[in-house]
Amino acid sequence: MPPDLDIHVNNVHGSQMAAKITGHFTVDAEHRFRFTAIAFGRIGGQNVGVKLSDATAKKLEVLGYDPEQIVIGLQGRLLRGDMTIPSSLKRESFVDD
Repeated sequence: MPPDLDIHVNNVHGSQMAAKITGHFTVDAEHRFRFTAIAFGRIGGQNVGVKLSDATAKKLEVLGYDPEQIVIGLQGRLLRGDMTIPSSLKRESFVDD
């Protein structure tokens, strides 16, 4: 079973077609890590590619987590919009309704 992830987006640069996302996530409410992602829309549907640094992947492994499963969990939650965003960032600027 994947761990509980809490995702917070810090910033989104780009448009509804493609955007770079930066943020952080918390694993099981106690371990916080940064991530970057590229979100693509329209061609072939919605897709998000999440990247973790090598240092983050190693820390996750030391804690007993599978970094690949964390990435899969992050991607799925970002696609579903299961995240918090700063009040200054409007979903309409990067979500295609």
